[in-house]
Amino acid sequence: MKSLLKSALIMLLLVAGSAMADWAPYTQSVFDSLQQQGKPVLVWVHAVWCPTCKAQEPTLSSLLKQKEYQGITALRVDFDSQKDIVLALHVVKQSTLVVFKGGKETGRSTGDTSREGIEHLLQKAL
Repeated sequence: MKSLLKSALIMLLLVAGSAMADWAPYTQSVFDSLQQQGKPVLVWVHAVWCPTCKAQEPTLSSLLKQKEYQGITALRVDFDSQKDIVLALHVVKQSTLVVFKGGKETGRSTGDTSREGIEHLLQKAL
């Protein structure tokens, strides 16, 4: 029962967080749960020192606040400290965005800072 309650609380926090365009930290269990449910997911592989990542953040936050994209759960992977996840996702550079829909990867981009490009990618998650 505790496990079920804990999972429900985590999902509630993630949904609320993505609606506010806050980034939930990536954990494999949360990602797997979202995939099993077929939820749209954006995984952003970033680094705090990366100027491209810093340029992506305001655009991503702005777009994820729009009604159209509020159903997307946004998870952030730290390029430097979560190397196992970076490798599992086959990411070679920070500033990589990967979207999933129905349990499958539907698109990715690396280094794109344009609003149009990022929005086009997000649409692939819907």
